[in-house]
Amino acid sequence: MFYQLYELNHAAMAPFRATADAMRLAYRNPLNPVAHTVVGRTLAAGFEVFERVTRRYGKPEFGLPFTQIGGRPVAVKEQVVWSRPFCNLIHFDRQLPAGHSDPKIVLVAPMSGHYATLLRGTVEALLPGADVYITDWIDARMVPVTDGAFDLDDYIDYVIDILHYLGPDTHVVAVCQPSVPVLAAVAVMEANGDPLAPATMTLMGGPIDTRINPTAVNELAKNRPLEWFRDNVIMNVPWPQPGFMRAVYPGFLQLSGFMSMNLDRHMIAHKDFFVNLVKNDGDSAEKHRDFYDEYLAVMDLTAEFYLQTVETVFIRHALPTGEMTHRGKPVNTTAIRNVALLTVEGENDDISGVGQTRAAQSLCPNIPEAKRMHYLQPDVGHYGVFNGSRFRKEIAPRILAFANEHARGKKQSAVKGVIKGGRSA
Repeated sequence: MFYQLYELNHAAMAPFRATADAMRLAYRNPLNPVAHTVVGRTLAAGFEVFERVTRRYGKPEFGLPFTQIGGRPVAVKEQVVWSRPFCNLIHFDRQLPAGHSDPKIVLVAPMSGHYATLLRGTVEALLPGADVYITDWIDARMVPVTDGAFDLDDYIDYVIDILHYLGPDTHVVAVCQPSVPVLAAVAVMEANGDPLAPATMTLMGGPIDTRINPTAVNELAKNRPLEWFRDNVIMNVPWPQPGFMRAVYPGFLQLSGFMSMNLDRHMIAHKDFFVNLVKNDGDSAEKHRDFYDEYLAVMDLTAEFYLQTVETVFIRHALPTGEMTHRGKPVNTTAIRNVALLTVEGENDDISGVGQTRAAQSLCPNIPEAKRMHYLQPDVGHYGVFNGSRFRKEIAPRILAFANEHARGKKQSAVKGVIKGGRSA
């Protein structure tokens, strides 16, 4: 009933949002004399803030029609090349002449509340040097119950199916949450002698072993039994959504959790947004819009996936303790021998603490030293691991270099084990 009440409240606010938006337009109309006064800008700013904080944000677009290669613009065509009920695989097809060869990279986006467009900056930074694909997870409230369930085992199956679709010499990059299922998928493929196992695996800011430097997020999961999550955060999708009666972890609850972690920062950001609108500082206001259009766009997760992830990753620590299974069979990370491994962490990460991702290195002892590397990026938090200026300048070039270094069929050379701040350590 709580989800239904949320939907009814949102619907009840619709006339007020529409009125606020109309008044905002009226007070920003250059033909209105009041629009050129402080009073007019103040009223317009107030109406816009009200409309934005009460709306539901839809899925953003990637909006990457071009990239720069060799100093020249190259058109990019976004197309869905593989599809399942809970995921589409998007290819950012660069319109290049035949014969151009770059590493084939599949970005496995997190299924943790936000849409895959959260990795827009990640895709943009990799496009000049790679043929990029990304998993575009579908909002569970939009998937009819007749399409079946989706849990952590299904997630691993999807990753394996995608790697099979993309074929040999694929490089997989997992950002945050998918680090665990991607590592498990590669372990399953290697244990089965699968010739289509990826050439390299890059794990970025992921919760491989949350017993190491636990964060507030880790402590929340550890200190509550699984029944608490089942009783307090799992709800059924209300009518008339396509996923009516599907049990989910709703996006609005996830967003509440995201916001509460840094509530003072978000309140200050909206106050500054209001002030910038009154001052007519269009650039600063537009940066605020761009960030929150992405940040406030959230999706529902299936209940079975969410609960299985909480139990496996955060409560039982099943992967690092060797207890994780896939379809009833043990996940043996020591079977990984041929896939090169790169782990990336942020020095100030408050979501996946330092050392949690690097733990994958010790879980894969049979990968040769020449095919493994760990990188700790100084002065960045969780989002800086996959976005922002330091990602573009420091991390993305390392991912591309690692993929090129370990492409199948190329001569392998030694890669130094741990690098910090651009220096070997």
